[in-house]
Amino acid sequence: MQNRKIGDFDVRPLGLGCWAIGGEFWEGNKPLGWGKVDDNASIQAIQFALDNGINFIDTANIYGAGHSEKVIAKAIQGRRDKVILSSKFGFDADEQTKQVLGAFSKPDEIVAMCDASLRRLNTDYLDIYYFHIGDYDKQEVMVVADTLDDLVRQGKIRSYGWSTDDVDNAQALIKRDHYVSVQFESNVLSPNTAMTKMCEQQGIAGVNRGPLAMGLLSGKYRDGNELSESDIRKVSPDWMLYFKDGKPSKELIYRLDSIRDILTADDRSLTQGALAWLWANGQRNIPIPGFRTVEQLSQNIAALDKAPMTPDQMAEIQALLSVDAEALV
Repeated sequence: MQNRKIGDFDVRPLGLGCWAIGGEFWEGNKPLGWGKVDDNASIQAIQFALDNGINFIDTANIYGAGHSEKVIAKAIQGRRDKVILSSKFGFDADEQTKQVLGAFSKPDEIVAMCDASLRRLNTDYLDIYYFHIGDYDKQEVMVVADTLDDLVRQGKIRSYGWSTDDVDNAQALIKRDHYVSVQFESNVLSPNTAMTKMCEQQGIAGVNRGPLAMGLLSGKYRDGNELSESDIRKVSPDWMLYFKDGKPSKELIYRLDSIRDILTADDRSLTQGALAWLWANGQRNIPIPGFRTVEQLSQNIAALDKAPMTPDQMAEIQALLSVDAEALV
C-alpha cells in the first residue's frame, strides 16, 4: 500500500496507538487504562514496528499519566528523526499518583502540558499535537487554536489537529494553516461515515481511533473473563460501545460473526480484515490500532501486504450490517 499524508508528512497507512501501553491510571477508583503492562515488551514492539517501516506513533499525555510517553521516548531513542510523533492535550493526570486531575484548555495550561509532554518524550518538538477534548465548544476552540499557532511559531509543534467525533467541531478549524488532521473513532462495526467523507472533501487526514473496536474485532474476547480488574473494558463505563458490564457487546459479537467470512477472505486474519475495511472505506484513513506485543504488531503490519477490501466485499458487509441484530441471533 502507498503512503498516506498527514499535512506534509508521508506516513505508512498504519500507525501505532499507544493508550494500551501506558499502563494503569485512574479516576478515583475507576480504571482508565488497559491493565498492567510490560514496558520491555512495549519497547520491543515499537522498535519492531519501526524496523518494519511504520513511522507514525500517536499517544497522549493522559495515557498512564504520562507513562506511555516515557516508554515511547525509550523506544525511539536515536531514531526521533525517523518518526512522525503525535501526542494529545486537554486532560491531565498526576504522574506519581496516576490520578486524573481534570480538563484544561487555557493558554498557559496548554503550554504547560506541551512542555511536560516534550520532557517525557525527550524531544524538542511534536509533529502533530491533538486537542483531546472532543466536545469542546467550537466557538471557544479558536482561542485554543491561537495558542497552538503560537506553539508552531516557537517550534514546539509542527502542526495540530482535533481528536473529536463531531463533524461540525472538526470543520471549525479547517481554515487554519497548521490544522492537518482529525482523529476520530471509526471501525467496521461502528463507522463514522460522515467524518470520513468530510476528511475526503476537505483534504485532511483522518486518523482512526478504535479501529479494532477496543480489541473486540480481534475475536479473542467472548465472555470478558480475559480482562483484568484494572482494565477499563472490565468496568465498561456508559460511553463504551464495545463492552458492557465487563463483557463484549452481544449485539456486536453477532454482527462480527455475520461478516467474519468476508473479513477473513483472501487469507486475512480478523484484525487484518478490519484494517482492510478502513483502508477501503476512505483514502485518507490512517488506523492506529493499540498493541502490547510484537506478535500483535506483526499481524497488523502484515495487513499492509494485502490489498484493501474490494468494492464487492464492502457492499456485502454493508448489506449484512444493515440487518436487524435480532435476525442475526
